[in-house]
Amino acid sequence: MSISSSRNIPTIIRYSILQAIVVAVFAGFLLSFVYTFVHNYQQKRLHVQQLGEMLSNSASTPDGANLVARQVSLLLDNDPSLQSILFYSTDQPIDSLSQGNINSVGNNWYNAWFADTVSFNYPVTSRYLTGSSIQRANSSQRIANTSLISVRDTPKMTTPLAARNTLVGYINITLDMNQLRWYWVRINLLSWFATTILGVFIVWYILRKLNWPTKDIVELAKVCEIAANDHELKQLPTIQQRFEFEELIRIKKSFIILFERLRVAQQDYLDLADFEQQLHNKDLSLDMQRSNFQNMITHELKTSLNAITGGLQLLDNQYLNDEQKDTLAIIHKGSHHLELTLEQIIQLNRIEKGQMVVSLSEFNPLKMIADLIEKFEPAARQKNLELISRVHHVEYTLEGDTSKIQQILTTLIDNAIKFTHTGRVIIDSQLTHFNESIRWQVKVIDTGIGISTSHLEDIFTPFFQVDSSVTRENEGVGIGLSVIKQIGQLLGASIEVDSEIGVGSKFIVTMPLRYKSQTQYEYLLKDVNVVYYHHDEISSMVEMLGRLGANVSSQRNGQSMMDYISKVKVNVIMFAEEVLPEQVVQLTKHIRERETTYRSLLVYWYPLHKEQYVESFEYDLKAAGIDYCHSAVQDAKLLTALLKKWVV
Repeated sequence: MSISSSRNIPTIIRYSILQAIVVAVFAGFLLSFVYTFVHNYQQKRLHVQQLGEMLSNSASTPDGANLVARQVSLLLDNDPSLQSILFYSTDQPIDSLSQGNINSVGNNWYNAWFADTVSFNYPVTSRYLTGSSIQRANSSQRIANTSLISVRDTPKMTTPLAARNTLVGYINITLDMNQLRWYWVRINLLSWFATTILGVFIVWYILRKLNWPTKDIVELAKVCEIAANDHELKQLPTIQQRFEFEELIRIKKSFIILFERLRVAQQDYLDLADFEQQLHNKDLSLDMQRSNFQNMITHELKTSLNAITGGLQLLDNQYLNDEQKDTLAIIHKGSHHLELTLEQIIQLNRIEKGQMVVSLSEFNPLKMIADLIEKFEPAARQKNLELISRVHHVEYTLEGDTSKIQQILTTLIDNAIKFTHTGRVIIDSQLTHFNESIRWQVKVIDTGIGISTSHLEDIFTPFFQVDSSVTRENEGVGIGLSVIKQIGQLLGASIEVDSEIGVGSKFIVTMPLRYKSQTQYEYLLKDVNVVYYHHDEISSMVEMLGRLGANVSSQRNGQSMMDYISKVKVNVIMFAEEVLPEQVVQLTKHIRERETTYRSLLVYWYPLHKEQYVESFEYDLKAAGIDYCHSAVQDAKLLTALLKKWVV
């Protein structure tokens, strides 16, 4: 559907008013013309009727023929619309003529516009008039077919009329309608011309008056256009209003108010953006402080714990009595629990920072279940619990992250034994085969105290405990389930739970694994020299790069790294996620300044939890010379896909 081009309001108003006035003037002119012409015909008919009555009266006198002849000659000379005046001598009435038909409205309209001639008959009655003829005098001003008035041949009356007012004949008056119309046009031409001039003047005056508000509308539209096109406009231009129209004044005030509101909203938006940037900077600072605090506190606790463990090992070689051995056992137990808790906290922090990756290795799920049963059999026997394994598969050699899978199962079995006082703990294992993978499902079922339905979604939250009282029976800080939940997500596994108070709990772990024959390491980085700059003691990225065939040099000091790359041709330099962006920028500038014959690929792995703030530091890094910025990867597949795009 086509859309007509836009037109401004003043043009539409002028055209519409002009068209309306032209149509009104034309219609009024046409109607007045039609009506006045018909009215003129009616007046002419009345005038002819009077002439007919006058001639009838004149013809009724004894010497009426001469009088009528003079009157007719005078009338025909002075009135060009009279075509002829005739006298018909007859003593019989003309029944076919009806004065009512001649005077009807329909005949008036038809005769006025379409008839060439119109005839009127008037009876002549007299007791004196005898048969004679009256001939019309010749006149040079009449047309060739000028009519005559005569007394037609009738039998001469030799005796007086028997009665008064005897019908003698009829006077016929014929109007020339063409002459009447033309005569009327000539008479009214001047008035029509004057009316037209007056109408044009009135139209001009009306258009000029209507143009007053359009000028103010045009000025208002110009200011609106300026405001729409200039996004940096701080103050509205002056809106010129020559005529104080109430509606336009209201529109002007509303526009000014809306502009002021928009300006205030823009200022509020800028203030909010500044405040958000401040919060963002503060979040970055808090994240950095929290990370530094966690590293410091875990390092200090681990150092102290190592000292305690070392002291306990020295005491093991001493000769102790039974009471001292019991005390030493209690200290050993507390130390072991503290060491396990600290290790879980460290793991949780590494997962949050994206520093934990998946390391594939071969394992036998049947043997792993057997080892777990052997490990927890003494603890179950000590609580008089049955530890039962139900294996629904034969031996397979699969590939997966053995340590992480074993940690998940160990935590679930340990919790099942810990929170079960009577009954049994069942470990159910089954494998489901697919086209290219195997799904291993392990169920840990106990008859313990159970978990309330309202707490099922909270048990995987860090440091959450159903019983938070200081006198609670079971030990733990509520971090084990949170750790294995995130480890499971890292492995692509799911952990589901179903529990009922007083009945027991059932944890279901489902893990996708692969056959050994289907796992092949791609030596994508064979003969590629890679420098990995990091601060943490353990880095899984170094292991993954090595498995991809790269010659990896792990560097933890900036100066030593610069010395290394000055001696060895390095293809790729990677900065770990714990390195601050500011430090990466400085090192990148030094590296780019020293490059002469070849250019190294520089990659910065930023922490996963800072992905929403990447825009705040990515520009500075790339301006300094970083080629790629990406969140720290934890999967060898994803790392391989990225390196295929960056290195190959």
